[in-house]
Amino acid sequence: MTTAEYLQRPEAVYPQELAYGVLHVADSPVASHQRVVVELTLALVPYVRERRLGEILIAPMDVVLDRENALVVQPDLLFVADSRRGIVTDRVYGAPDLVIEVLSPHPRIGRLDQHLGWFAQYGVRECWLADLTGRHISVLALNSDGVTRQRVVTGAQSVRSDVLGDLGVSPMQVFGY
Repeated sequence: MTTAEYLQRPEAVYPQELAYGVLHVADSPVASHQRVVVELTLALVPYVRERRLGEILIAPMDVVLDRENALVVQPDLLFVADSRRGIVTDRVYGAPDLVIEVLSPHPRIGRLDQHLGWFAQYGVRECWLADLTGRHISVLALNSDGVTRQRVVTGAQSVRSDVLGDLGVSPMQVFGY
């Protein structure tokens, strides 16, 4: 399937991605996954809005990383800085500054290492991995070579982001323990 064919499909609320021409569709996420998405959204949106930093979007939101090679992903959450707001139209055409993936015990679409490779290759600056099983958040700094730094945040520690600064959000808040 081409990117143009993918983008002409009717809107869908189920997770789907296009990986080099192959359409992948997943079942809806479990409630614990969605609770974490909600908590992260509730923490991020006011922080970003108050500081006029950019825009937070949640899945399902198509991110066209590579139109020519038919690569379209749907991170659980993403942030695009105000200075790059032009990449957001009906979809996101280009790499967000930050993507957040909630890791469920049973991955729904693709392999994590593959997604991280794409994020790095196409210019995502930072990726957070919210681990449902481990109840921690890994903050990964990315560049075209891959992951350049990883910080694991646990308990009441605050997430520190190169992209967003110190949000004051903690795994304890996000995972509800």
